[in-house]
This record gives sequence, structure tokens and C-alpha cells, in this order.
Amino acid sequence: MSKNNMRYRPLGRCGMQVSELSIGGWTTYGDSVQDAAMVRKILVRAYEAGINFFDIADIYARGKTETAMGLVLKEFPRHTLVISSKVFWPMSDDVNDRGLSRKHIFESVHKSLQRLGTDYLDMYFCHRFDEKTPLEETVRAMDDLVRQGKVLYWGTSEWTGAQIREAGKIAEKRNAYGPQVEQPQYSMLVRAKVEKDVRPATDAQGMGLVVWSPLASGLLTGKYDDGIPPGSRLAQIAWLRDAVRNEENLARVRKLKPLAEELGCSRASLALAWCAAQPGISSVITGATRIEQLDENLKALDVKLDAAMLKKLDAVCPA
Repeated sequence: MSKNNMRYRPLGRCGMQVSELSIGGWTTYGDSVQDAAMVRKILVRAYEAGINFFDIADIYARGKTETAMGLVLKEFPRHTLVISSKVFWPMSDDVNDRGLSRKHIFESVHKSLQRLGTDYLDMYFCHRFDEKTPLEETVRAMDDLVRQGKVLYWGTSEWTGAQIREAGKIAEKRNAYGPQVEQPQYSMLVRAKVEKDVRPATDAQGMGLVVWSPLASGLLTGKYDDGIPPGSRLAQIAWLRDAVRNEENLARVRKLKPLAEELGCSRASLALAWCAAQPGISSVITGATRIEQLDENLKALDVKLDAAMLKKLDAVCPA
């Protein structure tokens, strides 16, 4: 697959374009995939296929993911890349090495830039909402990073619609840069929060949505239909397994199989194409531990979903 197959979308109402499919580093590079040669092979393949958005976070493998991906991304012209990282989760036992205080944000962004080997981040996410820090402190700290050129756009991840609206109000009142992007979990099996709460807020503020876990941690691929394969993500992460693998979800995933066959694609491709077809979505963040997984994900670009098929899919996996 060449770059000609990739489509690009604006991040809400902003000028920057992100690839419809993107690559995320959660639980993979520097963690489950520690072979530097394999990390490079996957990221180079993604880049050659037209993916320009690479999503990372400082907490992924405690900085190792930023380092592992940064080594490869430095091979490409910086202007062709959209690189993100995130801040919030504790990076040590120190009382200030966590949250969204001005201190932690400023110290964290410099560490992320150093590990990634770049002068700026295209996107910097507040990885969760911080109940212990005044929201105005966080908004003004992120605004400062934008004005300093260390961050181009800042965003939120797993915030509620009310929290997103309040951040926007503070930014408008202070003539500060407000959040431009939200990163929520979203898939055919996890819809309600985004569609009923988050998207109305992001749409109103001209924000884009870049969504994670579009395959519901692999459940939507069908690989868990008859059990949990050894070495799989759900075999390794108990809380994730308990969150997504239940009989109701499994039944829905099995019902998707004939619909995917009708389209001549896999259930993985179908699930990714469905996400990309939803309103307000700027990019669908995918993961891959093997080249074959990446190539399968990229096939989603060729899946066409008409109104009739979307209606069938809604009947199987309602909001």
C-alpha cells in the first residue's frame, strides 16, 4: 500500500492535517516489542504507507516508548511528522512528579522532548483530568508551552464534556490557546460516552477527536471468539481483559463476521473503517506488534461503508 491510499483530515477547526489512521505506542514499542529492529520495521512501514501521526505518552513503558519511537522517527523529515505525547500519570514516587500542575507539565514536556529527540510536539495531551490542580493553572501552563513553541496544539484525553467546555471557557476568558483535540476510547463496543457527552463539547469548540482502542483491545478482530490466545494483550493485562471480554461483547463480535464477509474484509478492517466513518473523527489510532497486523489495519482504507451497512452495524453494536 502506498501513500496515495492514505487520506488526511484536519484536527477539528485547525490547519494541521493528520492521517486517517495513525500509530500509537501504548503497551508495544519499548514494552511488549523491545526489538529495536522490529520497532523500526513497523514504523518505517507505517510512514511509507502515509501515516504521519504517531501517538505516544511519557507513561508508556515509563519513557521507553518515547525513546524507542523517537530513534526511528528522527530518520524522517520533521515537517512530515505529527508527534504527540502526554502528561499526567506518576513518573516516579516524588510527590510533584504527577498530575497537571505547572511544575509537572513543564518538567515533563522537557523530558519528553529529550527522549523523543525533537524540539517540539505537534500535540501534547493532558492524559486525564486532574482534580487536585486548578483547571486555570493547567490551561495557562499549556498556553505558555504553545507560546514558547514547545507545543503546537494541546489537548485532553478521557475528559468529560463538562471538563472540556470549562477549559475552553477559561482559555477564551484569558485569551489563551484552548484545547484543540480530545483523545477518548472509542470503538463499536464503546460508544456512549463519546457520542452522548464528549462529541457535543468538541464539536462546539471546533476540536478534533483522535480515538484509541478502536479494536477494543483486539476483541473486534475475532481473535478472542473462542478463548484467550497465549501471549495476547488480554492474556497479559488482566484489568483490560475484565473490561472488554464478556459474553455480550463476544456475541456482538461474532455477529459482525458475516457483515465483514459481505464487504470482503476482515472484522478488524471493518471496525477501523467504522470508526473513521463517524462524525468528528480526525484520526483512528491503531497499534501493531507485527508487520502483518499493520498491513491488515491499513486495509481499512479500502472499506466503503454505505448508509445501509452503517445501519446494520448500528443494530449489532448500538450506542
